[in-house]
Amino acid sequence: MNVSILVLVIVVIGLFGYTFGARRAFALANGKSSNLHSRPGYYGAHVAVWTILPALALIFVWVIAAPAYINSSVRASFPEDVKAQPQATQNLAYNMVGSIARGLVLLTPQELAEAESGSGDVRALLASRGVPLADQPQPYMIEAAKDLNAMSATSRIALTVAALLASALGAALAFRSIAPRFRARNGVERVILGALIAASSIAILTTVGIVASMLTEAIHFFTMVSPWEFFFGTVWDPRFAAAGAAGTSGQFGLIPLLLGTLYIGLVAMLFAVPIGLFAAIYMAEYASPKFRAAAKPLLEVLAGIPTIVYGFFALVSVGPFLRDISAQIAGIATGNFTSFIQAQSVLTAGFVMGIMLIPYVSSLSDDIITAVPRSLRDGSLGLGATRSETIKRVILPAALPGIVGAVLMTASRAIGETMIVVLAAGVAARMQLNPFDPMTTVTVKIVNQLTGDLEFTSPQTLVAFALGITLFVITLCLNIYALYIVRKYREQYE
Repeated sequence: MNVSILVLVIVVIGLFGYTFGARRAFALANGKSSNLHSRPGYYGAHVAVWTILPALALIFVWVIAAPAYINSSVRASFPEDVKAQPQATQNLAYNMVGSIARGLVLLTPQELAEAESGSGDVRALLASRGVPLADQPQPYMIEAAKDLNAMSATSRIALTVAALLASALGAALAFRSIAPRFRARNGVERVILGALIAASSIAILTTVGIVASMLTEAIHFFTMVSPWEFFFGTVWDPRFAAAGAAGTSGQFGLIPLLLGTLYIGLVAMLFAVPIGLFAAIYMAEYASPKFRAAAKPLLEVLAGIPTIVYGFFALVSVGPFLRDISAQIAGIATGNFTSFIQAQSVLTAGFVMGIMLIPYVSSLSDDIITAVPRSLRDGSLGLGATRSETIKRVILPAALPGIVGAVLMTASRAIGETMIVVLAAGVAARMQLNPFDPMTTVTVKIVNQLTGDLEFTSPQTLVAFALGITLFVITLCLNIYALYIVRKYREQYE
């Protein structure tokens, strides 16, 4: 049985266990829930938990262990001359065995007999079934493929039987343990608590794993390139010397990329923060409930648009528009219709990225402003202040820590943007302050350095991990500072 279908069957059995468990508890209480320690639903949940969890745990372990065992068994059946070859060659042979095994399943009994006897062109036969092979398979590969299919089928049958037995045994034991004074609620809540802890641990361990993987490769990079050269270098030119030459001719200066990242992010924030903040103030304080109910979802739609779409918008519309309008302005001023704004520039990328960030600033600020107690508004208005004075002198100061935190979190989102910068600002690593010229960011160079068929042994590739860990530290510091601002200056209301 397929694993997905097996999991679905076990869940269905668990639902039946829930129903019968709740009914049994209700029956033991003579129809009075007050005679039970827990509500009937907890008894049903107790049976469902012990029906589903042991079986799922068994499936999880089996799915991990069985392929490894089958892999080692099939490799052990290879001839000695194959096992004496390098590991890469054995891997290629095993991959071909896997392809043959998938093809053998699609053959008719007569075709399978021909393939087993070696009397036909197995390669052409499998290709006709949509399983192309790089070369004619050797006889031992066909035998290994048959063994692989047989062991896989046996494993699926054994897994199905074992999982269903574990599910049935768990259901039976849980069903027998039901009694009026049985503390079903405590057990179910412990399971839920364990699930919550596991979910939190997965998130934490994932973050730790990402950081550890980047840090390991970054340390490898710094054994080849000086950290001083990387963090304080002003030239980004990761080229290498000719083959056979000693050393490298590349330069891995971070400063141009860091300046481009901060510059484009600053321009984006200059567009996003005022518009988003004013939109939040209007929707929270001035807009009617009907307008707010319609405008806020429409504004938040911008946050759901893929960034590649924003990049195309910048490349096709915004960049050419700014270039043409600058040419018109230059022509009116000097008579020379030469554009002083390039289609790919800091301004183009910052403007489009600012549009993308507006819903982040607006939505977060709106929630923060609406969280300010109504009593502060009423007190200010009762003392004779106008609505605008109340917003300026009461509401915004009370909401300021949260707004600052929202702005800093939005800034970390801007720093990590890639696709808009690639299409709207170019890939030139430059140090300049003219917003009308192209620049690039750290994220763009990470993509560039990891694009193509590269080995993870050269500084040209490993530098991407150094850039990644640097960007991670920057965004982490911004988020920590945002949380610090919110916690330090947050107003506490009764």
